[in-house]
Amino acid sequence: MSGDIYLAASAALAYEKRLEVVANNLANLNTAGFKRDNVSFQAYMLNSAGSPAPVSPPYPQAASPESFWVECNSRTDFSPGFLRQTGNPFDLAINGKGFFSVQSPDGELYTRRGNFSISQEGMLITQEGWPVMGDGGEIRVAAGNSNRRALDVTIGEDGVLQVNGNKVGRLRVSDFQATDGLTKVNGCYFKPGAGQGAPEPMEDSRISQGFLEMANVEAVQLMTEMIEIHRGYESYQRVIRAIDDLNSKSISDVGRTS
Repeated sequence: MSGDIYLAASAALAYEKRLEVVANNLANLNTAGFKRDNVSFQAYMLNSAGSPAPVSPPYPQAASPESFWVECNSRTDFSPGFLRQTGNPFDLAINGKGFFSVQSPDGELYTRRGNFSISQEGMLITQEGWPVMGDGGEIRVAAGNSNRRALDVTIGEDGVLQVNGNKVGRLRVSDFQATDGLTKVNGCYFKPGAGQGAPEPMEDSRISQGFLEMANVEAVQLMTEMIEIHRGYESYQRVIRAIDDLNSKSISDVGRTS
């Protein structure tokens, strides 16, 4: 592969990766608790001393394909989404910072997705069937054979959960000093990365019962961004075709006898 084609192909692949991230954000437009991802790229090229140096478009001629590469960095945007009222007593939203704690088969995870329900055993669970954690562990809302329709479930702003006037637990809401180290799992859940500090309890968090925090995704903005990405990708495709045509013409001219 020629150096020119390699440079154009690297840039086209960067646009392709960006399109994947934007498309995934758009697909989760109506997913409660989803946090959009932003992607950034930095191109590097080996300088005369053999050390990597950042470069920007228009990219200089690479001495060899191996001397040029593009690094992709994806970061989750934890800005809050809007709250949608549902009226479901087990739909919960956090006003401000913090995450709900849930116990997955792979350990404790953290989420802003609050569309919970009650299991057959009377436990407060996620849509995946994972227990929602309280200050004292799993939260039992009702006995397994209780009449669910007779339950009057209220959850205060402080996260205290009461059933028919009796306290049964308090939601565990935690936060991290730095969210950059959190790794996204299964779309709406997060786990601490290597070297991430332990979560800190949020004593002043406010819970809204009967509301869901929706995705922090703006459809119009993403559609505009997708159009921009498609145009950028197509421009590099045209560059690759033009270089390939020039190479083919050069080979043809060299092989032609006068």
